[in-house]
Formats: sequence, C-alpha cells, structure tokens
Amino acid sequence: MERSIITDYINSNKERMLNELLDLLRIPSVSADTKYKDDVLRTADSIKNRLIEAGAENVEICQTKGYPVVYGEKIIDKNKPTVIVYGHYDVQPADPLNLWHSPPFEPVIKKTETHPDGAIFARGACDDKGQMYMHVKAFEIMMRTNTLPCNVKFMIEGEEEVGSANLGPWIIANKAKLRGDVILISDTSLIANDTPSIDTGLRGLAYMEVEVVGANRDLHSGVYGGAVANPINVLCKIIASCHDENKHITIPNFYDDVLELSAAQRKEMEKAPFDLENYKKDLAIDDVYGEAGYSTIERSGIRPTLDVNGIWGGYTGEGAKTVLPSKATAKISCRLVPNQSSEVITKKVLDYFHSIAPAGVTVKAAEHHGGEPYMTPIDSIEFKAAAKAVETCFGKEPIPVRGGGSIPICALFEKELGLKIVFLGFGLDSDNLHSPNEKYNLENYYKGIETIPYFHHFFAEMKQ
Repeated sequence: MERSIITDYINSNKERMLNELLDLLRIPSVSADTKYKDDVLRTADSIKNRLIEAGAENVEICQTKGYPVVYGEKIIDKNKPTVIVYGHYDVQPADPLNLWHSPPFEPVIKKTETHPDGAIFARGACDDKGQMYMHVKAFEIMMRTNTLPCNVKFMIEGEEEVGSANLGPWIIANKAKLRGDVILISDTSLIANDTPSIDTGLRGLAYMEVEVVGANRDLHSGVYGGAVANPINVLCKIIASCHDENKHITIPNFYDDVLELSAAQRKEMEKAPFDLENYKKDLAIDDVYGEAGYSTIERSGIRPTLDVNGIWGGYTGEGAKTVLPSKATAKISCRLVPNQSSEVITKKVLDYFHSIAPAGVTVKAAEHHGGEPYMTPIDSIEFKAAAKAVETCFGKEPIPVRGGGSIPICALFEKELGLKIVFLGFGLDSDNLHSPNEKYNLENYYKGIETIPYFHHFFAEMKQ
C-alpha cells in the first residue's frame, strides 16, 4: 500500500474533513442530560449520513431502550477478515461552563505552544467524536482509492458516557450481524506525538451515588447545631475514612482480587518516558499525590482507586444561611484493575458506608453504572498489525502502555463476540477529556486518518 495514496487524498480533502468534524462538534450530544435528547438523536442521524457518503452499505439507526446504535458495513469478500470499528457519538456534560475559554459547542481552532498547527477546542473534540470520525474518513479514503483490503463494520453508540447499559443487550441480540475478527477502538491516548504508544488494557469502573439523610427538614444551626447529626459532616467523615495516611483504600477486602504485577513487569513499565516536572507544570500543582509505594504512572494505570466526583448539600448560594441540611450527596467512582469486579466492588463500598454511618442518619445508595477491566495481548496478530501501522506513520515503534481510563463495554465485547480489541488512540492526556477546554490537535486528527488504513492493510495481510 503506497503511503502517497493516503497522504495525497488527505491533503486534497483536509479542509472538508475538518469542517465535517466541526459540524459534528456543534451538536451538543450530552447523553447524561435528557434536555439534549433531540441533539443526541440528531448526531446519530448525522453519522448515518456520513457513513453512507463514505461508501458504507446497510447503514441503519438501530433502536435500543436508550439512545440508538449507528450501524454500517462494507463486505467486499466474505472470505476476507472483518474489522469491527467501535466508537461513541455521545459526549460528557460541559459543566462548569464558566471555565471554558470559548463555548463548548462552538468549536474553535487555536494555535498552542506545543502545536503550532492548531487544535480544535470543543466538547467531544477528542472524546470521542474526533477519534471516532477518523475511522469514517479513513474508510472513505480506502473506498475512494479502491484500497480497502478487508470487510469493515461500524458500531457507533450513543451511551458510552453513561455506561453503555443498552449496548450489551443489542450486541447479544445481533451476534450474527457482528461476526468479525477484531474490534478496533480509538478512544485512548498516545504518550506524545514523538513517542507513540498503544494501550494494552483499560481499568474498569464502579460508579455510585450516596445520599446521607438526617432530620426531616433543614434545621437552624444555632438551635440544633451540636445536638443533631449534620449529614454533610457525616458524609465527609465517611469519605475521609476511605483512605489511610498512605492513601491506601481502607474498605475491607477492597484489594482481595487485585492482580499484582511482578517486579519485572513494573520495571518494564518504567521504560515509558515520563517527566514528573512537566507533569506537575501542566497541571499547575506543587506535587503529585497517591498510594504510597507506587509511581505516578503505576497509580494511574495498574492500581485501583476511589474518588469523589461530586459532592453537595445545604446552602450554596450567595451570602450566609446558617442551616444544618437535611441531606448530603456524593457521586463516587472506583477505577478497577484486572480480576476486580464492578459488582463486587460496588457492594463492598456501599456495605462499608452503611456499616460506619452513625445513628441519627440514614444512608441511601444507588449504582449508576459499571464496567470491567480489560487487557489485550501484545503478541497477537491484532496488536502486531496496530504496532506496524503506527510505526509506518510515526517512524517509531510504539510503546505498549496500560491506560487508566475505562470503556465499560470492552469486557462484554470479548465475552459475547469472542473478539479481541485493539486500542488505536491518537489523543493526548493533556487534551482535557471530561474537563473544560477539551481539545484535539489537528496533527493528531490527520495522523489518525493516515494510520488507520495501514492497520486494515496489515491486519488483512497477517490474518490470511
């Protein structure tokens, strides 16, 4: 496969490819907030149309109990390998809006110190509209240049950011439609553009909401303070008790199923370049923080965590209002590592909260969503094809790394479809995923479009 075929096509269509992505980013497809329902559905329609324009066949919007799955395919020869492309078109909420430098759904291109070619600033720019759309454009290139070497199926969902609860049943009901040889996902990151990497696994997730309820109404803090339990105080004390002085999680049996890495495996992880001072500078922090005995890379890749993602209660308006609130609430997430179960960890955390809550308050808890950890072997044809594709376009062999994030549906893919997953991500950890001012560098967008056809080419070549 001649590289010039791909690069010439990209160079001739760069502006159009960018404008199509910008149009997609203007639609606020926030799956967590029902007020954006029409926008989420409009995004699905847009992706359907773009797949048809690119050359996909049998393109349809597949209904689920939640937001639909956009499916499309191109079968050139049933005897050839089939690559299933997974991505998601929903995005995280943009809050807090006041921290954005430009409106989150009005994408702008700005030059940055590290990327003079510019970056797209918008919610979903990297996670995952930008990375998902690379596959649509890479497929377009292969179709228009008559270089598609294998069959391709697209499975683009609208609920990844809320746990993919309805994708599982749809997959189970459509196993015949989803027959293939590998699942290709671009929803991960590179170490750096001059240091390419491929994620070999992702952590799982257990996400829950806990509410501590005290008196039957808000109380005057002068009349009742010191005599009645304050739910905010209680909730804060419970949360604080979840870690000891070494930042080790104290919940009973939390680490029972953790698969510990050997000293040799941890030494291999150290080979990945990491500049602690630049890391701190980028985040504007004086020092890092985490479980004793582990490096920053290990803490964010191979260790489980427990974090508060939101907490509220009482009076938060302007000025003073001296009340004891009747209730306080927190959203809590645990990132999980191989062998841990989201169901088991959720039960352990909630049981702990109930067990240490003092008399005078009631703890109410609900599970939002979860997902299991996932690992992919680096000696497989799938991984080797991805590594060769990255090396071809970046000029360097990629470093295998462990990702700290989660894609909840991954473990179910392998369980139900029997397929391995390749994570071919082109974002950067500094792209502000889930944060204000999310961005995606133009260089990475086009580099992804260039690299993906090589994965298809090398995988088809190695598989036959």
